[in-house]
Amino acid sequence: MIRNVVVHIANEQPLLADLFRAPQADDAGLLCTNLRAMDGKRPVFIDRIDNTFFFPYRVIRFLEIPVGALERHAAEGGSPAPGARATDLAATGDDASALPAVIEAGAGSAELDLGDEIDEEFLRRIREV
Repeated sequence: MIRNVVVHIANEQPLLADLFRAPQADDAGLLCTNLRAMDGKRPVFIDRIDNTFFFPYRVIRFLEIPVGALERHAAEGGSPAPGARATDLAATGDDASALPAVIEAGAGSAELDLGDEIDEEFLRRIREV
């Protein structure tokens, strides 16, 4: 279980959720549970936060996965992290299902170095929107 993932849904406030596994390139949507508002309360549009929820990817803007959550998930026996490099996955032989579409689409294009850190000011502005 990947805990405390922030799900940014189009035209809605962000929600916290727990994912059953890391998102994969061939998924149709996001399957999650323990859905709650950022303050931990139950959103008004659901009956119980411990139900299972499915969000089609077309309504999700992006996900914020806490640092270390994917490593903890992999250590518990979950699927590999979607950001893992192809060379890291070659040993497992599971590179086709673990690489997200974003990485596959960028293959062969010029490398773009975005750095290792995401600008906190940028994330703050996104949350305010």
